[in-house]
Amino acid sequence: MSPAMTDTPKLVTRRRALAAAFGLASVAALAKFGTSGTSFAEETATTATLAGGTLPIPDQLVATVEDGVSVFALTAQSGSTSSLVSGETVSTAGYNGTSLGPTMLVSDGEQVRFEVTNGLDEDTTVHWHGLHIAPSGDGGPQNIIEPGATWSPATTINQGEACTLWYHPHGLGTTADQVALGLAGMLIVDDGSAANAALPTEYGADDIPLIMQSTGVLTSGAFVTTNAGFTASGTTLKFLVNGASATDSTPTLEVAYNRVRLRLLNASLADIVTVALSDGSAITQVASDAGLLAAPLSVTSLRLTPGERAEIVLDLTSTTTATLRATVRSSTNGTRYTVSMVQISSTGTDTPADLPATLNTIADLDTTGATARKFTFSNSGNTFLINGVAGTTMDIMNANAIMTTVGATEVWTLVNSSTTIYHNFHVHDVPFQVVSIGGAAPTGANLGLRDTIELPPSTTVVIKLQFTDYSDTEYMYMLHCHNVIHEDDGMMLGLMVM
Repeated sequence: MSPAMTDTPKLVTRRRALAAAFGLASVAALAKFGTSGTSFAEETATTATLAGGTLPIPDQLVATVEDGVSVFALTAQSGSTSSLVSGETVSTAGYNGTSLGPTMLVSDGEQVRFEVTNGLDEDTTVHWHGLHIAPSGDGGPQNIIEPGATWSPATTINQGEACTLWYHPHGLGTTADQVALGLAGMLIVDDGSAANAALPTEYGADDIPLIMQSTGVLTSGAFVTTNAGFTASGTTLKFLVNGASATDSTPTLEVAYNRVRLRLLNASLADIVTVALSDGSAITQVASDAGLLAAPLSVTSLRLTPGERAEIVLDLTSTTTATLRATVRSSTNGTRYTVSMVQISSTGTDTPADLPATLNTIADLDTTGATARKFTFSNSGNTFLINGVAGTTMDIMNANAIMTTVGATEVWTLVNSSTTIYHNFHVHDVPFQVVSIGGAAPTGANLGLRDTIELPPSTTVVIKLQFTDYSDTEYMYMLHCHNVIHEDDGMMLGLMVM
């Protein structure tokens, strides 16, 4: 079930090598290089001491360069594993492997093309979660890739932020089935900023992805894909980190540095994951979904709903070993289990510099004259609705599409009308800023840029966002609950930017 371990030295960008040699003052000037379309694959390489231990680290997918365009080739393919449940062979799927996918590293301003081949025996799509990209390349339900076909969306990376994104299937009614098999991977954006350069950036050495999946295996040997499956008699619950079962044995991560950056992704179908250090000590959070926070934030835990990401930095100078623990909760907030998900140890002799006091400047979005909308999340049994609509077909999506225009600023009121069920909300295309949660002003990481946010029962969340750059008269974006079981069962609408 585990993805291939990284077994070659990471490519370190020329900007990073020069920053180390000449100090952070040089990075601002060098950032111009990073936004000129130069790819990671083209830059001068050096080496870093790769992390060891039993935790699998997804390979870095190094692009080929064609006429100045970085080309990333992905193939969705089937596989199987016998390592999750004794005596059971479980079907899996992954990109360029049998589970999960490689990590792609890109620079803001870089021209890229994704060559996605469908090696499955059914239709699929690949959505670039959090990527600001034209709707025709977004990878939603309109971008179907038939078995044996290749889809080739091209774009210029246009985030304006250093951030941790991810990619996964996004078909109508099939997302849970395919994500459960293991189709997920990370896409990391470097914005060339001095603040990002001051954080650990050596992929596979001191910059490590942690893809968390709360999953289950049915007595039939298939992965759970419904809410009922998690509590069915005989279901074996598993917590996977980068494809390794932390339920069976705590994965270990051995780094050669005293500071490590961990990019957390909750890639679970439905479950909420709360991450904390086993000794209860503070964690430094440096980023939310869509970018670096304004300043490092000290927290004792992070609660991540499906699809959410967070970046944390651990300082191991005085404590050479730290264990991250995950508490997993269902969509009604019932605790399923707690597991030690990774033990991190350092052999470093370095003394890290202080983290920057300021990481990012997030300009407050002016909502003067903004369009106001309200979205109510509800359910009728196992049918899940937004504004009374179950978005289960493209005809329904087209008939009920939210229509807006490039340049429009909007304020959205998100209402969870359920008294027991936790939802969350994800919108494609652009990040948003939080205005209020339950009537209170946002605090902590909710002051940062988001693309996914929790909607607790009987709670109203207000957000503001502006649509920029991309429009289309045929292809639409999506807005939906990222509990993908709820999404498949109707909790999704189309968003047309004209």
